[in-house]
Amino acid sequence: MDKTKVGYVAIIGLPNVGKSTLVNALLGQKLSITTSKPQTTRKRILGILTEKDYQVIFLDTPGILKPVYLLQTRMMEEIDLSVKDADVFIIIFDVSSEQSFKESEENEYIQKICSDTKRQKILVLNKIDTIPQDKAIQLIERFEQKNIYKSVIPISSSLNFNIQRLLEEIIELLPAGEKFYPDDIISDENERFFVSEIIREKIFEMYEDEIPYSCEVLIAEFKERKTGKDFISAEIVVERESQKPIIIGKAGRAIKELGEKSRKSIEEFLEREVYLELRVKVREKWRSNLNMLKSFGYFRDKD
Repeated sequence: MDKTKVGYVAIIGLPNVGKSTLVNALLGQKLSITTSKPQTTRKRILGILTEKDYQVIFLDTPGILKPVYLLQTRMMEEIDLSVKDADVFIIIFDVSSEQSFKESEENEYIQKICSDTKRQKILVLNKIDTIPQDKAIQLIERFEQKNIYKSVIPISSSLNFNIQRLLEEIIELLPAGEKFYPDDIISDENERFFVSEIIREKIFEMYEDEIPYSCEVLIAEFKERKTGKDFISAEIVVERESQKPIIIGKAGRAIKELGEKSRKSIEEFLEREVYLELRVKVREKWRSNLNMLKSFGYFRDKD
């Protein structure tokens, strides 16, 4: 009788190459927030896919970057933790972006991971539908010749192309063992975390320039009710007083729209109705303040 396959799979790549979209596609449900803007993911998010004969623990990581403030340093440390824990690496490139193939400090980090000879690596060429077929074939052959990767797989996460093949290849590479998590668990994070992430996703979608990157979302209250809607009070933290009126908008229209969009997505995720209250608070230069970052959950005891 075959043993259960189980292990950690780290998804590694530059910002905005489609890591979170890929994780969602592999899980068959939306767990990680996704936007068209880079650096949406700030913490590694654990997504668990369990079937009778396997359990894959995906580690969705922030995009690799050169840190310019403390929050980004912490984001890179989240990647380091995932690399340390992984049984298998998924290196993901966006074939529509030249940045994926240029020499840079970020790509040097990926090369360092690729030099690990003890753990298996799969190269994923994402958004393969955006380039001509002959160019796609050339890319696949180019990376196969390096003999670094167990497989080179062209995919399109948004179109669900080759996702099943990728999953089968991942399972094949996992070690045999006992499952780490109960079969009905899809993540080690709680509902509060995902609610805050959903609100942050809508901020990224609605606001431009530096505003989304200067925002953090904290859940001040989360009350489940036996009768009526659950009550959620969330604080949107910004870095400067000048950013607060931008979040609120003229006559409060922007924050009202933010609340409506967030509430709908939260209800879809929780599968129940909620009452959502949003407030805006200013915490000067929080992205470079160690104590604030700790209070926002960026430094955990196990680190």
